[in-house]
Amino acid sequence: MAKFTLPKLPYSYDALEPYIDAETMRIHHTKHHQAYVDNLNLALDAYPKLQDKSLEELLKGLNKLPSSIQKKVQNHGGGHLNHSFFWQLMGPSSKATAPKGKLLKAIEREFGGHEAFKEKFAQTALGHFGSGWAWLSVNKGKLVIEDSANQDTPLSSGYTPILTLDVWEHAYYLKYQNRRAEYIGAWWNVVNWNQVVKNFSKLT
Repeated sequence: MAKFTLPKLPYSYDALEPYIDAETMRIHHTKHHQAYVDNLNLALDAYPKLQDKSLEELLKGLNKLPSSIQKKVQNHGGGHLNHSFFWQLMGPSSKATAPKGKLLKAIEREFGGHEAFKEKFAQTALGHFGSGWAWLSVNKGKLVIEDSANQDTPLSSGYTPILTLDVWEHAYYLKYQNRRAEYIGAWWNVVNWNQVVKNFSKLT
């Protein structure tokens, strides 16, 4: 039976300094993300056939799951998927990149340019009430900026995310306390746009 496991980070815990501190990354990865993995495995423990499904399959088919575990899979499966995706979208600032090619053209078409996109995305992340995420997703070939509560994922609504920002307080509180806007502004310095371009290219 397949058990979900905590993925390794593609960089060291201190690689995103000074924008995201090492202690936050360590706790975020080894405590928060690990808890989502553990609780997801616990929820699926009595359903061995479901353990062979991918996270994407489970989350896209929530309404087909036993009612007793739907919310648990939504929360913990979503937490595992969202964080696994989030880690890949960041990297050391020394390797900072920018959107290019078809993605840049799509951003210019949909939002009026890279800076205008960043402003709208940041407003969405800042304006989200409580814990959740900000997303850049693709829906029917178009780019969409949206937010989601808790550990919900756009996949459950039929959208395909290509970029996300975690705005749960545990993602930034040690360094930024209640200054979410400052965290969002700093985060742009570690966005791995090469990965975002790859995510977009798979859909075009």
